[in-house]
Amino acid sequence: MSQAAKRVKWCLNKAKKEIEESKKLGKKIKHRGLLKVEPNIDDARKHITKAEHNLNAISKFKEIGFSDWSIAAGFYSIYHCFLAIAAKFGYESRNQTCTIALIEWLKEENKMDIDVTFIETLKEAEIEELQEGRAIDMREDYTYGIKISVENEAKIKKLVDTSKEMIDTAKRIVFEQHSTNNP
Repeated sequence: MSQAAKRVKWCLNKAKKEIEESKKLGKKIKHRGLLKVEPNIDDARKHITKAEHNLNAISKFKEIGFSDWSIAAGFYSIYHCFLAIAAKFGYESRNQTCTIALIEWLKEENKMDIDVTFIETLKEAEIEELQEGRAIDMREDYTYGIKISVENEAKIKKLVDTSKEMIDTAKRIVFEQHSTNNP
């Protein structure tokens, strides 16, 4: 079993346990994992709309002098594409690590065709393989750090280009690949 498969299994169990615990305590049902649900193209479409909204925000933030927030908008543009794909295949995710593991697992299982660079862009880095320009690293630096602008215009351009490519990829996967590929 691959690392992604193990993580998906763990995420499914995590959500199940958290939902059971919520019910037991009489609390609002919620989880921070991954649930298998009915495939939902309408939700997938809404996530793509949100991804496009975030893509537009990248430029808007830059225009008004908040380019540090452009990085977060780029990250979430790509992330909402992942959530769109999850919805198409019948998963609800409330955890970034679980969402990324699901996308990686769906690729490994040949359920969809997605360039691994999109996964690596959002995936947590192993210490020995830190990569320059990964959206997750930039988001953490600019969201939690003290910089208030992105001095390197190429970073924002690359994030815009990556977001556009990911939106196109998500649309292809959600709307062109048949649901018979559903795991």
